[in-house]
Amino acid sequence: MEKFYKFISKNYVAPEDDDFPGGRVYVNFVVEKDGSLTDIKVVRDAGYGTGKEALRVLKSCPKWNSGEQNGKKVRVLFSLPIMVTKAE
Repeated sequence: MEKFYKFISKNYVAPEDDDFPGGRVYVNFVVEKDGSLTDIKVVRDAGYGTGKEALRVLKSCPKWNSGEQNGKKVRVLFSLPIMVTKAE
């Protein structure tokens, strides 16, 4: 997760609008058996295009390690908040 959050902070472009106060974007996605991310959905965004930017970054994300249950690879649903701060 630490690598993922570093990837997000490096690639996410926050809105440059002076009125943007910051906020959280909540996303859901599935990590497939091969580690790719699918079914990426913005559950709630902070406005100012933050949800659209979260989708763009997650679609460009490198593959994850897949989930395992009883020694078999399985699909895993993730719900994740992304904190967005005002661009400086």
